[in-house]
Amino acid sequence: MNTITVLGAILFILMTVIGGKTGATAFLSLIFNFGLLFLAVVLISWGFPAMGVSLVIGTIILAFTIFFGEDNELAAKTAYVAALIVMVVLILIIFPVEHWIMAQGFSLEDSEDLEGMSLTIGVSFVGVAVTEAILSTLGAIAEASIAIAAGLSEIIEQHPQVTTKRLYVDGISIGKQIIGTTFNTLFFGFFGGFLALFIWFSGLHYSFGSVINNKIFVAEVIMVLFSLIGVILTVPVTTWVMTLEHRRGQSKLKD
Repeated sequence: MNTITVLGAILFILMTVIGGKTGATAFLSLIFNFGLLFLAVVLISWGFPAMGVSLVIGTIILAFTIFFGEDNELAAKTAYVAALIVMVVLILIIFPVEHWIMAQGFSLEDSEDLEGMSLTIGVSFVGVAVTEAILSTLGAIAEASIAIAAGLSEIIEQHPQVTTKRLYVDGISIGKQIIGTTFNTLFFGFFGGFLALFIWFSGLHYSFGSVINNKIFVAEVIMVLFSLIGVILTVPVTTWVMTLEHRRGQSKLKD
């Protein structure tokens, strides 16, 4: 606990020194989001529907993450609307996929830790898997939407007469760069987090078929793929929302 406290203090100091007020508010939003995630766990354990909890908590988390981390009102509003749209689309994808792959719950590797414990807790593990998948994608979606919206808002400020067509092209161009870096971030995060498991697979001589059908491995790979799909969808959606906002702003100026 002391180590976590020290690292948290170092993170707060660095974010405040380098990011100023924006960095401090972003750290505050991180604390709020942790509390919201804990609240989601409690609500699901009480029997609330996982889909409803995911939608409500996800909406609030996106609001904290985006509006606390972005000072530009146009960029924040655009990023939030785009992130909500992408989240809804992802829910429509995640729900049937999680039912299809049947990777929810605990795997054989968890059996030793769960020995002597009862799994009859009255909670649908499919619902838990759906909630986990939805909430795990929010960070990548918010990051991508903010980056694209902030870049496009800068273009609009410097070139107020830019056409919506040109703005859309610029947004896609920014998005292409984000997709590459996000893919590397998600991939190395996944690989680093499961390095011990991969060593276990190798040491126990798991076959390739056993690895790709392992419940833990499949669940994590699916989450990475969901996040990548979310980021890819965020690029055109955020650009489209920003072009609508720009068009609306130009119409007001003409009136």
